[in-house]
Amino acid sequence: MTLANDHPRSVSLREVAQAAGVSGQTVSRVANNAPNVAEPTRQKVLAAMADLGYRPNVAARALRRGSFGSIGVVVFTLGTLGNIRTIAGIVAEAARRDYAVELIQVQPGTEEGEREGQVSSALSRLGQDAVDGIIVIIESHLISKSALVFPDGIPSIIVEAGARPDRPSINADQINGARLAVRHLLDLGHPTVWHVAGPSESNSARERTETWREILEHEQRAVPEPFLGDWSADSGYRAGLALADLAEATAVFASNDQMALGVLRALHERGVRVPDDVSVVGFDDMDEAAHFWPPLTTVHQFFEDAGSLAVSLIIDEIQGRDLAPGVRTVATELVVRQSTGPYTGPRPVPPPIHQENS
Repeated sequence: MTLANDHPRSVSLREVAQAAGVSGQTVSRVANNAPNVAEPTRQKVLAAMADLGYRPNVAARALRRGSFGSIGVVVFTLGTLGNIRTIAGIVAEAARRDYAVELIQVQPGTEEGEREGQVSSALSRLGQDAVDGIIVIIESHLISKSALVFPDGIPSIIVEAGARPDRPSINADQINGARLAVRHLLDLGHPTVWHVAGPSESNSARERTETWREILEHEQRAVPEPFLGDWSADSGYRAGLALADLAEATAVFASNDQMALGVLRALHERGVRVPDDVSVVGFDDMDEAAHFWPPLTTVHQFFEDAGSLAVSLIIDEIQGRDLAPGVRTVATELVVRQSTGPYTGPRPVPPPIHQENS
């Protein structure tokens, strides 16, 4: 057993060279991924490194290449579809550009002060670690602008809903996505569109709701009172039960796919047919959306593209190119499946649910 204060002796570059039967310069080229090394020689050196337990000196490598080859990422929760896909895009693009990723998850907590303290601690830690740039993935309502104090001299970028114009930021085109969803339903002939909104504190939910309302008002259509959800299928299910009892509700725009799933289940249980009686559109295009019944028409968000763009921009900064403040938007597009259809006129209201007396 090795004690905590027993540090194994570091293996030198010269020892690797002797074991592989090559020059120290060749080992240095392999350690720095230089292209001018024959592949058999590269494999021989890598095998010697593995056998001896050689670890390159990170600081020395940074001095040679001008960077550490690492990007720090701070994320609020790994439990959402958007964050997982965005990180997948970051990791894939970083690997393609020969950068490692250091990931720090910040637990949102219940108190704003607690969240801000965790973010400050994460940013401070990355400032002390060997990273060349920092990406923060966050919904801006979770934390105040003043809490995002980035370490001096380290390029940074924010990927968030409600991205802020005072820093380099990336956001999905929420407005165009909502516009596509609502226009699709109106183009199918529906007199108006009902809405299951996301939580009011969410910037992405707010942008989708505001766009839905503006389009209906511009088209001089009735603007029904939206149902307030919390992103969960359960909240969508409760809204769907209420919608089933409204004969005039023939088109529904849910602010995410999970809530759309709940709406579909509620309508099915009440005997309301989708899309014959009611058309339903979601938002996000989660992997399972194509396997709902019926398959869900939804707005596709290119989360991976947002992650890839964040890495490209941060590397531009690392390499000395100025990155102007402002929001870079990533496109959204409508994916039409079988949950939407043309308006066929008013629909019958299903009979009320009878509850037996206990």
